[in-house]
Amino acid sequence: MPNCQNCESFVTERYVRVFTPEQFDRPRVCPNCEDKLREGAEIREARSTRG
Repeated sequence: MPNCQNCESFVTERYVRVFTPEQFDRPRVCPNCEDKLREGAEIREARSTRG
């Protein structure tokens, strides 16, 4: 079962397939991350907490 590299939350295989480059098996950030988020192909610090 894949986990997020940032927060260690479970992510589905489908999420990994869509949001992770082919050479990686774990996403760098996921929807559960409160401190980082995806912006295009980049990862950035969140400006505010999500909740």
